Amino acid sequence: MSESNVLLSAVEMDRALARMAQDMLENHRGCEDLALVGIRTRGVFLAARIQDKMRETGCPDIPRGELDISLYRDDWTRISHHAVLQGTDIPFSIDKKVVILVDDVLYTGRTVRAALDAVMDFGRPARVELAVLADRGGRELPISADYVGIRVDPGPGQRVNVYLAELDGLDEVRVS
Repeated sequence: MSESNVLLSAVEMDRALARMAQDMLENHRGCEDLALVGIRTRGVFLAARIQDKMRETGCPDIPRGELDISLYRDDWTRISHHAVLQGTDIPFSIDKKVVILVDDVLYTGRTVRAALDAVMDFGRPARVELAVLADRGGRELPISADYVGIRVDPGPGQRVNVYLAELDGLDEVRVS
Protein backbone atom coordinates (compact mmCIF):
# COMPACT_ATOMS: atom_id res chain seq x y z
CA MET A 1 0.00 0.00 0.00
CA SER A 2 1.34 3.41 -0.92
CA GLU A 3 1.65 6.15 1.64
CA SER A 4 -1.03 8.82 1.48
CA ASN A 5 -1.26 12.32 2.88
CA VAL A 6 -4.39 14.13 3.98
CA LEU A 7 -4.86 17.36 2.03
CA LEU A 8 -8.24 18.27 3.50
CA SER A 9 -9.78 16.99 6.72
CA ALA A 10 -13.54 16.82 7.20
CA VAL A 11 -13.57 20.28 8.81
CA GLU A 12 -11.40 21.77 6.07
CA MET A 13 -13.56 20.16 3.38
CA ASP A 14 -16.68 21.67 4.95
CA ARG A 15 -15.02 25.11 5.02
CA ALA A 16 -13.94 24.78 1.39
CA LEU A 17 -17.49 23.90 0.29
CA ALA A 18 -18.91 26.81 2.32
CA ARG A 19 -16.41 29.18 0.69
CA MET A 20 -17.26 27.86 -2.78
CA ALA A 21 -21.00 28.31 -2.13
CA GLN A 22 -20.42 31.85 -0.89
CA ASP A 23 -18.29 32.67 -3.95
CA MET A 24 -21.06 31.40 -6.24
CA LEU A 25 -23.65 33.58 -4.54
CA GLU A 26 -21.39 36.65 -4.58
CA ASN A 27 -20.44 36.18 -8.24
CA HIS A 28 -24.10 36.00 -9.22
CA ARG A 29 -25.42 38.51 -6.69
CA GLY A 30 -27.71 35.89 -5.21
CA CYS A 31 -29.15 32.67 -6.47
CA GLU A 32 -31.73 33.69 -9.04
CA ASP A 33 -31.44 31.55 -12.18
CA LEU A 34 -28.71 29.34 -10.68
CA ALA A 35 -28.86 25.55 -10.91
CA LEU A 36 -26.45 22.94 -9.54
CA VAL A 37 -25.78 19.74 -11.48
CA GLY A 38 -23.61 17.11 -9.83
CA ILE A 39 -21.58 14.79 -12.03
CA ARG A 40 -22.02 11.19 -10.90
CA THR A 41 -20.97 9.91 -8.51
CA ARG A 42 -19.16 12.11 -6.02
CA GLY A 43 -20.22 15.37 -7.68
CA VAL A 44 -23.84 14.56 -6.83
CA PHE A 45 -23.08 14.51 -3.10
CA LEU A 46 -20.91 17.62 -3.30
CA ALA A 47 -23.67 19.49 -5.18
CA ALA A 48 -26.12 18.56 -2.41
CA ARG A 49 -23.72 19.89 0.22
CA ILE A 50 -23.21 23.14 -1.70
CA GLN A 51 -26.98 23.49 -2.03
CA ASP A 52 -27.24 23.08 1.77
CA LYS A 53 -24.58 25.76 2.31
CA MET A 54 -26.50 28.14 0.06
CA ARG A 55 -29.70 27.37 1.95
CA GLU A 56 -27.91 28.22 5.23
CA THR A 57 -27.17 31.70 3.89
CA GLY A 58 -30.87 32.33 3.30
CA CYS A 59 -30.93 31.45 -0.38
CA PRO A 60 -34.13 29.67 -1.40
CA ASP A 61 -33.87 26.22 -2.86
CA ILE A 62 -31.66 26.17 -5.91
CA PRO A 63 -32.63 23.45 -8.37
CA ARG A 64 -30.21 20.52 -8.24
CA GLY A 65 -29.78 17.70 -10.70
CA GLU A 66 -27.66 14.61 -11.22
CA LEU A 67 -25.76 13.92 -14.43
CA ASP A 68 -24.54 10.55 -15.69
CA ILE A 69 -21.90 11.08 -18.36
CA SER A 70 -21.15 7.40 -19.06
CA LEU A 71 -22.32 7.44 -22.67
CA TYR A 72 -20.68 10.80 -23.39
CA ARG A 73 -17.16 9.79 -22.39
CA ASP A 74 -14.64 9.40 -25.18
CA ASP A 75 -12.90 6.61 -23.28
CA TRP A 76 -15.75 4.42 -21.98
CA THR A 77 -14.76 1.52 -24.21
CA ARG A 78 -11.32 1.54 -22.59
CA ILE A 79 -12.86 1.41 -19.14
CA SER A 80 -15.39 -1.34 -19.86
CA HIS A 81 -16.99 -3.15 -22.77
CA HIS A 82 -20.39 -2.00 -21.49
CA ALA A 83 -21.08 1.42 -20.04
CA VAL A 84 -22.46 1.24 -16.50
CA LEU A 85 -25.37 3.67 -16.43
CA GLN A 86 -26.29 5.32 -13.15
CA GLY A 87 -29.02 7.60 -14.47
CA THR A 88 -29.44 11.30 -15.04
CA ASP A 89 -32.04 13.27 -13.12
CA ILE A 90 -32.46 16.92 -14.04
CA PRO A 91 -36.09 17.60 -13.07
CA PHE A 92 -36.12 21.25 -14.18
CA SER A 93 -35.47 23.27 -17.31
CA ILE A 94 -31.87 24.45 -17.66
CA ASP A 95 -32.83 26.95 -20.37
CA LYS A 96 -31.54 30.45 -19.53
CA LYS A 97 -30.10 29.25 -16.21
CA VAL A 98 -26.52 29.48 -14.99
CA VAL A 99 -25.71 25.79 -14.61
CA ILE A 100 -22.90 25.04 -12.21
CA LEU A 101 -21.45 21.59 -12.84
CA VAL A 102 -20.03 20.05 -9.66
CA ASP A 103 -17.37 17.33 -9.52
CA ASP A 104 -14.86 16.04 -7.02
CA VAL A 105 -11.53 16.23 -8.91
CA LEU A 106 -10.52 18.07 -12.07
CA TYR A 107 -7.61 16.40 -13.83
CA THR A 108 -7.50 15.89 -17.61
CA GLY A 109 -10.76 17.70 -18.35
CA ARG A 110 -12.30 14.76 -20.17
CA THR A 111 -15.07 14.24 -17.60
CA VAL A 112 -16.04 17.90 -17.85
CA ARG A 113 -16.02 17.77 -21.67
CA ALA A 114 -18.41 14.82 -21.51
CA ALA A 115 -20.57 16.64 -18.96
CA LEU A 116 -20.82 19.70 -21.22
CA ASP A 117 -22.01 17.50 -24.08
CA ALA A 118 -24.56 15.83 -21.83
CA VAL A 119 -25.89 19.10 -20.41
CA MET A 120 -26.46 20.52 -23.88
CA ASP A 121 -28.84 17.63 -24.57
CA PHE A 122 -31.09 19.06 -21.83
CA GLY A 123 -31.39 22.60 -23.13
CA ARG A 124 -29.58 25.85 -23.63
CA PRO A 125 -28.23 27.33 -20.40
CA ALA A 126 -27.30 31.01 -20.23
CA ARG A 127 -23.89 29.95 -18.95
CA VAL A 128 -22.14 26.84 -17.65
CA GLU A 129 -19.62 27.06 -14.82
CA LEU A 130 -17.55 24.44 -13.05
CA ALA A 131 -17.01 23.80 -9.35
CA VAL A 132 -14.54 21.16 -8.16
CA LEU A 133 -13.37 20.24 -4.70
CA ALA A 134 -9.81 19.49 -5.91
CA ASP A 135 -8.01 20.80 -8.99
CA ARG A 136 -4.92 18.69 -9.58
CA GLY A 137 -3.73 20.26 -12.83
CA GLY A 138 -2.47 18.11 -15.72
CA ARG A 139 -5.13 19.11 -18.24
CA GLU A 140 -5.39 17.45 -21.64
CA LEU A 141 -8.17 19.84 -22.68
CA PRO A 142 -8.50 23.62 -22.25
CA ILE A 143 -10.85 23.47 -19.27
CA SER A 144 -10.61 25.30 -15.96
CA ALA A 145 -12.77 25.49 -12.86
CA ASP A 146 -14.59 28.62 -11.75
CA TYR A 147 -14.77 27.47 -8.12
CA VAL A 148 -12.06 25.36 -6.47
CA GLY A 149 -11.81 23.99 -2.95
CA ILE A 150 -8.10 23.18 -3.11
CA ARG A 151 -5.41 23.25 -5.79
CA VAL A 152 -3.06 20.30 -5.66
CA ASP A 153 0.21 19.59 -7.44
CA PRO A 154 0.80 15.89 -6.81
CA GLY A 155 3.98 14.20 -7.91
CA PRO A 156 4.23 11.90 -10.92
CA GLY A 157 2.07 8.81 -10.57
CA GLN A 158 0.20 10.14 -7.55
CA ARG A 159 -3.59 10.18 -7.29
CA VAL A 160 -5.91 12.63 -5.60
CA ASN A 161 -8.75 10.80 -3.86
CA VAL A 162 -11.89 12.39 -2.45
CA TYR A 163 -13.62 10.39 0.27
CA LEU A 164 -17.18 11.30 1.21
CA ALA A 165 -19.13 10.16 4.26
CA GLU A 166 -22.12 9.24 2.08
CA LEU A 167 -20.05 6.68 0.17
CA ASP A 168 -16.91 6.00 2.17
CA GLY A 169 -17.82 6.66 5.80
CA LEU A 170 -15.44 9.64 6.13
CA ASP A 171 -14.77 13.05 4.61
CA GLU A 172 -11.23 13.57 3.41
CA VAL A 173 -9.12 14.53 0.43
CA ARG A 174 -5.90 12.54 0.14
CA VAL A 175 -2.99 12.26 -2.26
CA SER A 176 -1.39 8.85 -2.62
